Amino acid sequence: MIHEENGLFKLDTLHTSLWFRVTRHGHLEHIHYGDRLSSDQDADGLLLKQSTLPGSSILYDQNDPYYCLDTLALEWSGIGRGDYRQSPVEIKMPDASFTCDFIYKSHEVSLGSSPCADLPSATGEDEDCSTVKITLEDISNHVELFLYYTVYEATDVITRRVVLKNNNRKSLLIRRLMSMMMDMPDRGFKLITFDGGWIREGHRHERPVAPGIYINSSTTGASSNRHNAGFILSEKGTGEDNGRTWGFNLVYSGNHYGSVELSVQSVLRIQVGINPYCFEWELGQGECFETPEAVMTFSSKGFNGLGRNFHDFINKHIVRGSWRDAERPVLFNTWEANFFNFTERKLIRLARQARILGIETFVLDDGWFGTRDDDRQGLGDYSVNKKKLPKGLKRLSRKIRVLGMNFGLWFEPEMINENSELYRNHPEYAVTTPGKEPTRGRNQLVLDLCNPEVRNYIVSSLSRVMDEAEVSYVKWDMNRHISDGFSHCLERQGEFFHRYILGLYDILRRVFTPRPHILLESCSSGGNRFDLGMLCFSPQIWTSDDTDPIERLKIQGGLSCLYPLSTMGAHVSDSPHQQTLRATPLHTRFNTASFGSLGYELDLKNLTPVQRKEIQHHIAFYKEHRRTFQYGRFYRLDSMADNTVNWLCVAPDGSEAIAGVFRTLSEAAPRGDILALKNLVPSASYTVTSCPQMLSVRSFGGLVKHITPITLKPDGLVLRLVDHYRGVPDGRESYSCKGDTLMSGLHLATTFLGTGHNEHIRLMGDYGSSLYVIKRKEAV
Repeated sequence: MIHEENGLFKLDTLHTSLWFRVTRHGHLEHIHYGDRLSSDQDADGLLLKQSTLPGSSILYDQNDPYYCLDTLALEWSGIGRGDYRQSPVEIKMPDASFTCDFIYKSHEVSLGSSPCADLPSATGEDEDCSTVKITLEDISNHVELFLYYTVYEATDVITRRVVLKNNNRKSLLIRRLMSMMMDMPDRGFKLITFDGGWIREGHRHERPVAPGIYINSSTTGASSNRHNAGFILSEKGTGEDNGRTWGFNLVYSGNHYGSVELSVQSVLRIQVGINPYCFEWELGQGECFETPEAVMTFSSKGFNGLGRNFHDFINKHIVRGSWRDAERPVLFNTWEANFFNFTERKLIRLARQARILGIETFVLDDGWFGTRDDDRQGLGDYSVNKKKLPKGLKRLSRKIRVLGMNFGLWFEPEMINENSELYRNHPEYAVTTPGKEPTRGRNQLVLDLCNPEVRNYIVSSLSRVMDEAEVSYVKWDMNRHISDGFSHCLERQGEFFHRYILGLYDILRRVFTPRPHILLESCSSGGNRFDLGMLCFSPQIWTSDDTDPIERLKIQGGLSCLYPLSTMGAHVSDSPHQQTLRATPLHTRFNTASFGSLGYELDLKNLTPVQRKEIQHHIAFYKEHRRTFQYGRFYRLDSMADNTVNWLCVAPDGSEAIAGVFRTLSEAAPRGDILALKNLVPSASYTVTSCPQMLSVRSFGGLVKHITPITLKPDGLVLRLVDHYRGVPDGRESYSCKGDTLMSGLHLATTFLGTGHNEHIRLMGDYGSSLYVIKRKEAV
């Protein structure tokens, strides 16, 4: 809901309000963003008071002794008029100065969203959202700035973006233009960012906001695994389910920039947009430049509450097409089973095994094209490797579909090897800096997506292969950062990084819009491009190349603060894990991966009969509860112990919930676990049942001597044979409780104490875990 009266703008969602006003000098003054306010009141009690000014202040108008931009809370600012905080805009104006002062001119309100022209943005119908477009103008230079605010009432989200228009005869040069800026009074904020690198993406970090500026950004050419574009501000004492939180993100897949700056007057300035790093954009007369769309939301119910806002918004307004609100298939990826070494016979053998396990989509990863026998050759070529697949992809795909599975294929369209036909014919297609030896990553160069010829080649090549092989799933990879940022097609190289991303979006539209049935999973060495821009095309993203379930607790747990589980590709792989050398139980690998879009990536021929049976059970269980896992309300639950992580998904209709209890490291004589659930009906009756799971006999080591009549070697032939066909069932638990009891805290069964074993003891150990199914017995 958007309401304006006498220059006071009130933007209200279901639970939040954003208020700002036009000041007497035409600037936009921020008043409030947080809990929803009663609309039938003025804003005087919320305004920062300016009855006097600090020393050294610069007056905006000599005739107005109490008006200083540096002490106001603003929705937008400029340069050269007395505001010394970081500006959201840096433009060499047509008058050759950097001074800019954007003053209110007009506004208009409309129903629906305000989609970007060339960039992906959120979508919404008239009944979902409304938009206010506010026109500001730098009068002396005839330059207009349009601020777009779109209010998504049901999801408690407001999006913001900026369009700059040059009406001057002379051109201007943009060096910095943010998508949003907002000032708020300090509340003792903490800043939470999601940082890492390859195989350790999205780790949650928290620090107090102190005077000065903190920047969360990427310069890799992608949104990056180093610093996700999303970040959170919280008040002191905020927990998962209590306290005020403010979240920000950007619908963009390139170099992003987010900053928080605390002034000496204790006003916090928040900015989100394109990174000014190496950025310049010339704007001629009548031309416009649009920024990516920024997303902001608020919750008074802690980090889980904020996450629910983001999750609902992404599932309803970012993900689109036939995959919006659709359940993701269980897939098998061939990479860890075969790497580059496979034949059609090997693949069909794998596919038959995968079908028996319950797999729905079979994905052929790297190595199917050109001379791609290792990562030093072949990228850029799309002819099928006839040594591996003599009858081509079409026959392989048909055989996979006859087995009852869909067929998926891996591509890395943005990259090129120098040992490829494409490079030999078109070396100018690669991104290189004139006069310098190019820098390489994973033995490859980057294709110049600023070049329309390159884009046309990628679109035609991918379209041909996808149609011929009748693929229903695509894994789109990007395995290196961008360096040597230069395009021979551009006169102004300051446009390179942004035009590269515009070129990527152009390719994605042209390839996948005509093929809406294809499920696109974005990947960039794992989660190097996990962002809202890619989610507009790719309903799920390969969260990390790290499939170690203990590491995934940090990765998926961190990213869940910003993104729904339906978007997170999560696989069960071999153990010990190739990224950490950590050995983990099969059930823990599944239990972690089930909180996402499930897949498998291991060599199926090495599975024992007991493991095959266990995986069959896992997949059947996941399919039964898939809707809850992918679209249920997700909660990170509090735990008494530092070595335990508890997660919960509650079905959209409230009929069931799935809880996961994960032990990162065991301890001697552990305390009892209490599982306090959320979002249940207090008066309803529920059953709680642990999911059956098996443990390896050899995991008990020398303890087996206490329960066998003869002495057996812990790693001897007999126990290896037993492990091959039988496992030790973990302790089973079953309870009947009211919802209020479960939310107060369910005391779980005793874990192994080193003194014995029976059917009631939970055998957690290092890296152990359990799933609990909570079923409501009666309608409420």
